[in-house]
Amino acid sequence: MTQRTVSTYCRICEPLCGMIATVEDGRLISLRPDDEHPLSQGYACPKGLAFPEVQHDPDRVLHPLRRVAGGAPGEFEQVSWDEALDDIAARLRALLDTHGGGSVGQFFGNPVGFNITGTLWAGALMTALGTGHQYSVGSQDINSRYVASKLLYGSISQVPFPDLRGTDLLLVLGANPLVSRASGVRAPRVKEHLSAIVAGGGRVVVVDPRRSETAKAFEHVSIEPDGDAFLLASLIQVLDEEGLVDQAAVARQAVGAETLLAAVEPFTPEATVARTGIDPDVVRTLARELAAAPRAAVYGRTGTCLGEHATLVSVLIDALALLTGNLDREGGVLLGQAVVPFEETAEQAGRLGYDTQRSRIGGFPDVMGTWPAAIMADEITTPGEGQLRALFVLAGNPVLSSVDGPGLAAALEQLDLMVALDLYVNETNQHADYVLPATTWLEREDVPFAIVASSPWPHVQHTPAVLEPAGEARQEWEVFDEIARRAGISLFLPSWAAPLTRPLGALARRVGVRMTPWTLVDLLLRTGPHGDRFGLRRGGLSLKRLRAERHGVMLPPARGDRLAEVVRHPHGRVDLAPVQLVAEWDRLRSALEVEPDPAYPLRMIGLREMRSQNSWMHNSPTLMKGRNRRHAARIHPDDAAAAGVVDGDTVRLTSAVGVIETVALLTDEVRRGTIACPHGWGHAAGWTVANAAGGANTNELASARVEDVEFLAGMARLNGIPVRLEAAVGAVG
Repeated sequence: MTQRTVSTYCRICEPLCGMIATVEDGRLISLRPDDEHPLSQGYACPKGLAFPEVQHDPDRVLHPLRRVAGGAPGEFEQVSWDEALDDIAARLRALLDTHGGGSVGQFFGNPVGFNITGTLWAGALMTALGTGHQYSVGSQDINSRYVASKLLYGSISQVPFPDLRGTDLLLVLGANPLVSRASGVRAPRVKEHLSAIVAGGGRVVVVDPRRSETAKAFEHVSIEPDGDAFLLASLIQVLDEEGLVDQAAVARQAVGAETLLAAVEPFTPEATVARTGIDPDVVRTLARELAAAPRAAVYGRTGTCLGEHATLVSVLIDALALLTGNLDREGGVLLGQAVVPFEETAEQAGRLGYDTQRSRIGGFPDVMGTWPAAIMADEITTPGEGQLRALFVLAGNPVLSSVDGPGLAAALEQLDLMVALDLYVNETNQHADYVLPATTWLEREDVPFAIVASSPWPHVQHTPAVLEPAGEARQEWEVFDEIARRAGISLFLPSWAAPLTRPLGALARRVGVRMTPWTLVDLLLRTGPHGDRFGLRRGGLSLKRLRAERHGVMLPPARGDRLAEVVRHPHGRVDLAPVQLVAEWDRLRSALEVEPDPAYPLRMIGLREMRSQNSWMHNSPTLMKGRNRRHAARIHPDDAAAAGVVDGDTVRLTSAVGVIETVALLTDEVRRGTIACPHGWGHAAGWTVANAAGGANTNELASARVEDVEFLAGMARLNGIPVRLEAAVGAVG
């Protein structure tokens, strides 16, 4: 019996907590927090610690699966890799010859953000095909933040973050960092960092319709669902009215401030109180405190990214920081410097841009080459040039994570080819022609890239593969590489050289040479801001150095005064009045006069739970037990009484486009008129445990209609959905 330990890190969410894997005779025995990790220092959340249950789950896909001819969704048979790859490549080639590369698309889920090799090769295939049909969870998550950065800074990959090291006042909107682990910021021990702000005499103020775990621990300001745009406009209006704008910062950093201040003029705290539910005196006091604080930071995340005015909200968050003199300032809001400059390099090469192309349905601008997932079903079912006919799904489940899941599921059945790479059969890929077994993050080598820059403490760590791939699982990049080779698609040669793909590939294999993503990763590391310039800079980063450093490398701490390095507008300053927002301001002013629809008097918001992760981890027996095992809607007792509902009842929530049933959990942690529901539930495929758990898919209450999707970033409206509450008869599935 041989036992060994391996230093690695978790790749479920942004903190990337250090972990120690214990392996015995090739089998994972346990994962535990790494006490020596420089950032997480012995912390790991329940999801990471429970991952061995995923690693060894008997429901996991370990062999290529092909849909049974004429079979129903979810009916698969095991085939060999050669059978699967040959058929996929042949059918893909036929589609390309008949309909062109624009008929092929891709959807990728959150785990792709922690998988640099899969990202590089999946992106290379779509680029080689020249398709616009790329979709992601970003339009249900963070794309509005990216678009705001493009409008403000001219750089779509720049995501500012709060400097938790020494701020005196942290304003948190639409985020619950004690549960999300500070999404969008790499701060593994975030509870300690927030507590340290208070211990040092500072304050943490949480604006949320729900008294979340973070709000309970600090100061809470209750707001009406999707009221963030009105609150932020009012805060800026007060700053202007009372002469509290930091004029020196504006003169140094911004253009368009006069236009912005004119736009917020109608949004006095008194004018917005019906939309925010916050007493005007509280708004004015908060504005004064932000202006007076020696150092203040404003942080918004998922809740602010998923409302009716999502992009505008993200713009106003940064504008508020700038107008109080706290943007690009230590203790305020900082701008990141990528360690592995993947996004920045791709953006400069024209691969990650904004509004470089428009979608066939709805005319939406692309965001980093992706279109809104909300239109994917219509892109499949609407005939014409550019119709989506083939789809690759990488680590995603849009039938649950996007809107109109039933409509999308029906549309997927019309595809000529659908291929999924995943750990499980799920509600989406049960409609696929092939489900191919992917490796877990413990079965591959990795270097993080997506979130490293968004941290006051930049740190980069390499991890070897802890385990050999289980069953016949393969890394995603290898699968895409092989499909491209068999289909005669050149991933890295110019299009005119495509006929050389097969002979060059045969020659490379004969001499033992293979192009891998690690060649590109090493290039990015060496040429990045901290790279060794191919040995010319002593102590710089390279793949060789990272492989030799067990706990990674701490880099110089994040600093302020970087705006000149980041902004890519010709004028070199932050644009507070981009022309793309003119229509948004008109919509926001009009919304001041809109009366709620009496047919849907309540507003539903989403919430994140500590023991689940989006649309997965509900299959863990360790995590899903007791109260965590059921989906429940948090309802204020007064709203429940008005609907004749008591705690534990089965209830029906109805919106203008959908109906779900779930369990009532009565609590005054939500304000009156608000219902809070966990997202990512509604399982009906693949997981034995999850099938028993059931749950409701709250996204079925959200609209996929083009006119209801936020235009600038293609965001689905998943917060503040108007709903009606009723008692229902019968048990929830």
